[in-house]
Amino acid sequence: MVKQPVESAVNGKIRCDACPVMCYIADGRSGACDRYANIAGELIRVDPLTVIENTATAGGKVVPFMPGQADNEWDGDIVHAGTPFVTAVGAGTTYPDYKPAPFIVSQTHDGIDMVTVVTEGIFSYCGAKVKIDTDRFIGPEAAAVRVEGEPVGHVTTGEYGSQMLSLGGVHHLTGGSKKEGRITCEALMRLCNRERVEMTVDGGAALSLQAGRPPVIDGVEESRMRVGCGSATIGMFARQWRDMVDEVVVVDDHITGVLSEHQAGKLLGIPPTGIRIRGRRSTPGRYFQVAAPGTGWGGTDISDPLAILGDFDPKAAYPGLRLLMVSTTGEQYGYYILDEDLKPQLQTTLPAPVLESVGIVAENCEPAMVSVLFIGGAGGSLRAGVTTNPVRLTRSVKAALTHVSCGGAPAYVWPGGGITVMVDVTQMPTNSFGYVPTPAIVAPIEFTMRLEDYRALGGHMEAIVPVERAVALAERHIAPITASPWPTAGRNFKWGA
Repeated sequence: MVKQPVESAVNGKIRCDACPVMCYIADGRSGACDRYANIAGELIRVDPLTVIENTATAGGKVVPFMPGQADNEWDGDIVHAGTPFVTAVGAGTTYPDYKPAPFIVSQTHDGIDMVTVVTEGIFSYCGAKVKIDTDRFIGPEAAAVRVEGEPVGHVTTGEYGSQMLSLGGVHHLTGGSKKEGRITCEALMRLCNRERVEMTVDGGAALSLQAGRPPVIDGVEESRMRVGCGSATIGMFARQWRDMVDEVVVVDDHITGVLSEHQAGKLLGIPPTGIRIRGRRSTPGRYFQVAAPGTGWGGTDISDPLAILGDFDPKAAYPGLRLLMVSTTGEQYGYYILDEDLKPQLQTTLPAPVLESVGIVAENCEPAMVSVLFIGGAGGSLRAGVTTNPVRLTRSVKAALTHVSCGGAPAYVWPGGGITVMVDVTQMPTNSFGYVPTPAIVAPIEFTMRLEDYRALGGHMEAIVPVERAVALAERHIAPITASPWPTAGRNFKWGA
């Protein structure tokens, strides 16, 4: 627990100024956010300050690479073993803006004096981008996403093999009703803390989502994402199918592929089969809009794949023609043989090579997963806690002189104005996120730079403490979650800039 300065007390209650709510907190009680408490007249940050300690050991053949180290000086440490990194998790906030960040920590790395500025930021301008690995229709683009009936975001443009949500944002947090803001804030916090959240899409599906876990859509857990669109699937497996069947149709909501018409089939010498597809023909062997979006074959609304076929052309088709129809995940498939009337007849038994090829399609599908990326804009409180001249921090970040991390995890900084960061929540320590009932999300953020660069941007030099002092206050020590570059490692900075 980290002690915080007390601004004022009334009738034994401490007034907490860690956010604009300004709670009065009685002894033994916590504020509305459950993050700060009054313990015997002292304001305490309840959650433990978290330090990442890299205690891993390297295996295999290694060579020295750190600048300025001779071979006989190198101790074999390529992962900075034992080097602590003070995260902002549990550190406290900079609100109001005039305060320096709760921890401004100095340490030496590879002979370079470094500074890390540690803050739990109050983010009103924030949200989450959610990637759902599935072809199944979850709702029309731009449809509202709701939690407990309140709009918290919308369906955005789908990506290759995944549906996408854009959740949160300042308009949902502050621009709607009080209930909408509260539920949006709670849903964002739970998603970013890797908890499961139930939601619905207007005109679409019921979703149960948890970062790092398979998505559950209308009560059904997804197991795999598609190997590719129908055209790509044809290209990948055409050579295998050439000698075992006469025709293959890969059913897909976006691009349905037909082997004999596809360029891959042409180059492999597969003759025309007279097949006709009900859909909008794009280029040879590629069809759009063969069916409406849905939860059936290949993300369409069909349960019978023959529904997308017209009559075969008798000039090319013939009795005995072998037809395989398969979805982009290999979950649905059917093997047919044309009868004397050129009608496909479903075969109850698939030849072993055909069944094996369907299994290879499924094998090449990656496990379905929910990915949650927190995105937030670092505004006044964050930057003023770092420097007396906030725009210099922005320029330093854009010039790659300052490394930005969230809970020790590397953050992607968007181009353009301001400091807009995005981070994979599964790379962060558990329970990294909190809230304040303004409403806003509280998220950790760290700015790491050389000491001389910190001085140049007008940093709060008087507030710098050695890393040993901060580590002594830490109650939670964890190992790195991923093999990401160590936040204070020299290779993250433009040393010569």
